[in-house]
Amino acid sequence: MLTLFSVPKPFVGAVAVIQRNAIQSWTRLHPDCEVILCGDDDGVQEAAAQFHARHIPDVTRNEFGTPLLDSVFESVEREASHPLLCYVNADIILRKDFLAAVQSIPFGKFLMVGQRWDVDLKEAIDFSADGWDEPLEQLRTRQGVLHPPTGIDYFVFRRGTVGKLPPFAVGRPGWDNWFIYRARSLGIPVVDATRVTTVIHQNHDYAHVKHARDGTAEGPEAEENRKLVGGWQHVFYTRDATHLLIASAGDDGTVSVRLRRNLQTLPLPALKACKKVNYLFGAGIRFLKRQMRSAA
Repeated sequence: MLTLFSVPKPFVGAVAVIQRNAIQSWTRLHPDCEVILCGDDDGVQEAAAQFHARHIPDVTRNEFGTPLLDSVFESVEREASHPLLCYVNADIILRKDFLAAVQSIPFGKFLMVGQRWDVDLKEAIDFSADGWDEPLEQLRTRQGVLHPPTGIDYFVFRRGTVGKLPPFAVGRPGWDNWFIYRARSLGIPVVDATRVTTVIHQNHDYAHVKHARDGTAEGPEAEENRKLVGGWQHVFYTRDATHLLIASAGDDGTVSVRLRRNLQTLPLPALKACKKVNYLFGAGIRFLKRQMRSAA
């Protein structure tokens, strides 16, 4: 089955409601799914106990007190009960279609990503009610906005697939884009599940970001993350996935995987080869032009 893990923020104010909504949705995916909450911020241990999740309190932090993802991923890969892992941000609500998408992927090693739907939701969801996600779907249909492919809020992968992460700060820009690049550079199929999953992001502010600029996640931690990314050539989006999950014909809810066919989503070695061919072709044209000018 699947181990889901996250690094929640302190459980205060509206953030507490948002995170409790998210965590409860994960626990309802399947009885055999495992949930791990990482970090020792206020309320994390209590939430883990309340929702029968495991708790990993000890994570490395930067000078601003923000947890670092290399520490989180190493701990989870060591302690998770299942070989299939899912990192998910603590403001993301997952529904039954998420697990169905994961189970439909035919590859031994893969990375599943996808876009999210942004909604304004500040109330606690009653997960004990039958059809708890029906009002959520109505809210998404009424006011939800599909987030651009630049932001990625979850990653499904097998233990040991991507290796060691740089010490990225959680919740700051850049690391999610690097994660897709990393999988692509290793030749691992990257599967975009946007078409077959309805992943809900509960909108929030960025008051928790130290030294933030303009009320966003931008600031010194974002700048450090981008340095660790190593340049824009390592910034990949969901549109850089090699494969798409699409709904199959019929009403049985099954999905299938389709290879994307465009230059941007070729495996990196092939893309580099294409660039080399283009360079050599251009150099040949320039040489011929010089020869023609000399002859004239």
